[in-house]
Amino acid sequence: MEFIANNKLFPKKMVIWFLLAIFFIILDRFFKIISLKHFNYILINDWLKFSLAKNYFIAFSLPVSGIFLNYLIFLIILALIGYILIKKGLQNSAKMAFLFIILGASSNLFDRLKYGFVIDYINLRWFTVFNIADIIIVCSIFFLLFLEFKQK
Repeated sequence: MEFIANNKLFPKKMVIWFLLAIFFIILDRFFKIISLKHFNYILINDWLKFSLAKNYFIAFSLPVSGIFLNYLIFLIILALIGYILIKKGLQNSAKMAFLFIILGASSNLFDRLKYGFVIDYINLRWFTVFNIADIIIVCSIFFLLFLEFKQK
């Protein structure tokens, strides 16, 4: 790891962020496996629960589903990878945000391909049910927007 960290292409901060991204995706996969075992747990009264919810739709349960959605998500992931590879002068922090989005979307796409639905398990009363991959995607998008506004 010492060699990678000293390389100009992979500064030490990027290696740490990459490992953090991998950690969160592994954690997401772990919780998805546990929730498939129908493990239900009330964390904070009725406000926050850990329970399985099968999400057949796109983000925020918008009514888009089926094989079309799988192809669409796959194409978006490929487009993001292509953008990162082609775009010159992209900041390392933006590259890491795109990586987080790609990993989160890939985790959810894996669910769609294997189970036919996305496994959601964080149940927040009066809001929605989501997973760590969703949090990663949303936070990374907000971070990219922040970087864009910061440049202007």
